[in-house]
Amino acid sequence: MRRLPPPFIMATKFKRIVVKFGSGILSTPRGTNLDQKQIRRLAAEVASLIKLGHECLIVSSGAVAAGLGALGLKTRPEQLAARQACAAVGQGRLMGCYNQHFSRHKLTVAQILLTHADLDSRIGYSNIRNTVTTLIKRKVVPIFNENDTVAVEELRFGDNDRLSAEIATMVNADLLILLTTADGLLDSDGKLIPEVKRVDDVTKFARSDKGRLSVGGMQSKLQAVKIAVDSGIPTIIASGTKPKQIIAAAAGKPAGTFFITKR
Repeated sequence: MRRLPPPFIMATKFKRIVVKFGSGILSTPRGTNLDQKQIRRLAAEVASLIKLGHECLIVSSGAVAAGLGALGLKTRPEQLAARQACAAVGQGRLMGCYNQHFSRHKLTVAQILLTHADLDSRIGYSNIRNTVTTLIKRKVVPIFNENDTVAVEELRFGDNDRLSAEIATMVNADLLILLTTADGLLDSDGKLIPEVKRVDDVTKFARSDKGRLSVGGMQSKLQAVKIAVDSGIPTIIASGTKPKQIIAAAAGKPAGTFFITKR
């Protein structure tokens, strides 16, 4: 009997895609500066998808990491106010970097800073969605980040993992891609799990450790995945350091770990 390929290989074109970039893939190894070469490549890949007719929205971490070097800090501060100061300095640098690299492809970027309260408000939610719809129609690339300068610690999204799932749900995305430093979700032997049908079945494989500059870890990503797939949005966790993972995922080809929706 002929064996059918996994559902993600049979997938049709994903029109609207939300891509989340974690801090670990946007900063240099020491974590005190933005990795310009890496961001340039990621911007080029997103731009190529837009030219193919996809609608791409970015959820980007990295503001705190971008501010560390400017403030002469070598490690992520423990004090909330100090992290907020890093974010305040770094957010402009982060957006400047995106503007520089997307402009190479004749694309304009837009900054959207949010907190949990913004999405929890009916009026705020509607206004954000309307703004994003207008930006997409004008082929502007919306770049979301948590507003770290005003966010309260207990309301943080967790390195933007949850935020990306909330954004994907809000805009009725066809696909959510979470890019991280790992190849995807790994089993107890360190091997990649290519496909997951039930998130609850694989939570035991989520390690609690995380990068120096990250707020979330794999546990945070699986929580985000659950939000997305429960809303009917297939989700992929893949490596952001490997070229063309975004392109492969958008084309329905194997990339990282694919999480199937319940719908």
